[in-house]
Amino acid sequence: MLTKKKVLTSLALIFGILVLVNIVADRFFVRLDFTQDHEFTLSQATKNILNDLTGPVTVTAYFSENLPPNIAQVKNDFKDMLVEYSNASGGKVVYQFVNPNKDRETEIKAQEAGIQPVMINVRERDQMKQQRAYMGATLQYEGKTDKIPFIQPGTAMEYALSSTIKKLSLKHKTNIAFLQGNGEPSLSEMRQLEEQLSILYNIHTFKFNDTTGIPLTYKTLIIIAPSDTIKPNDIQQLNDYLSKGGRILIALNRVKGNLQNARGSSLFTGLGMWLKNKGIDVEDGFVIDANCGNIMVRQQQGMFVMNTPVRFPYLPVITNFADHPITKGIESVLMPFCSPIKYSNKDSLIHIVTLATTSKNTGIQKPPVYFNVTQNWTKSDFPVSSLPVAVAVYGKIAGNSYSKMVIFGDGDFATNGSGQNSQRLEADNINLMANSIDWLSDDTGLIALRTKGITSRPLKADLSSGTKALVKYLNFLLPILIIILYGFFRYQHRRKLRNKWMNETYD
Repeated sequence: MLTKKKVLTSLALIFGILVLVNIVADRFFVRLDFTQDHEFTLSQATKNILNDLTGPVTVTAYFSENLPPNIAQVKNDFKDMLVEYSNASGGKVVYQFVNPNKDRETEIKAQEAGIQPVMINVRERDQMKQQRAYMGATLQYEGKTDKIPFIQPGTAMEYALSSTIKKLSLKHKTNIAFLQGNGEPSLSEMRQLEEQLSILYNIHTFKFNDTTGIPLTYKTLIIIAPSDTIKPNDIQQLNDYLSKGGRILIALNRVKGNLQNARGSSLFTGLGMWLKNKGIDVEDGFVIDANCGNIMVRQQQGMFVMNTPVRFPYLPVITNFADHPITKGIESVLMPFCSPIKYSNKDSLIHIVTLATTSKNTGIQKPPVYFNVTQNWTKSDFPVSSLPVAVAVYGKIAGNSYSKMVIFGDGDFATNGSGQNSQRLEADNINLMANSIDWLSDDTGLIALRTKGITSRPLKADLSSGTKALVKYLNFLLPILIIILYGFFRYQHRRKLRNKWMNETYD
């Protein structure tokens, strides 16, 4: 029989257990990560960076309050990550959260620290309004300060935090160089790529000369979209650099397309022949792919002139990537006027790995080419499948020293352009190039974090509205139904046991 004393004792024990569990949970943060890419588990690269810290890192997180649930989740995820950083660093990562919207003084302080507000849509009383929101952080370490101006939902949060800590704690940055002087785009035409690389590297430019070779102080030489012929003596410098352990990235245009006159032609720089002698043939041809981007075409419709998007197979969208550190997490990259790569791996001292291929419906067109934007493309126009457009090479490529190379069959996929032709590129275009440079230049393992985020897996576009509705309601109702069924069967089981006990007779 339950007495008042027993009830009070039971309630006191339950309350005490809850308090104890909260105290233990606060000191020993643990969570289970069942995501495919382990988005909520700290990588070994992050742990190595935290182990190398010689002093405290102070993180001031500026997050607005009363945000919509999907935006507020970013704050919760960032806080959970900071708890893990603090635990993994032995308490060297300390943090505080500040609401910049609480008063004008705090908001000014956040903006002076480099955290700028963004405008988000908020529904209130069946009306949509815009709200200023802050979602950023500043980091301080040994007198140096840096910032993460905006933590975007679904992005590689760990990379942003770890790379910023790495940047603050680095004593010496690795030197890399971009080749110039042969018609390559300037660094100002690759501002997104330069911004990413500047976190971990000292970025230089290099021009060939007849007196000195390529300095070995440059860990990697990056050659992007040269348009002029490179002299044989300069190409020999590339061999000498590789033979001494240097690394080279080449994003090569073997063809060029001009949409103004609707013509495509060949481009000779000498690099194609040099690569071919090493068993890597960037072919003189245009890749066409059924999985492609669009161009805007002006069309007359009655009295009006309309800009209409038209699919253009000369702009292949690459979605097939190898399981490799360079391509991990990359989902989609647009490669305009790309060329296929053929290779023969005859030398046992050199290893060649395909990094990216076209779709199963693709083809090759040899220049010169006339671009017919009104062409009605059919399946017969794409007779081949899975053409390589990017490869990684490692081993004794030249001489007896171990070296690495990455070759792309397109030089423009990570270039923003200049003037009126300047455009902002998708993140994966920049990530693929930056990951390649990391693989060549950096051994810290941060390459695996740049694309470590929440993978987008939307429902297929060709699903009917009825199927989409079915999936939606199944996701909502199925868990509830499972719980109800479990409760029903548990109730039936306990009822049978109770009847069995009541019907038993004892001598």
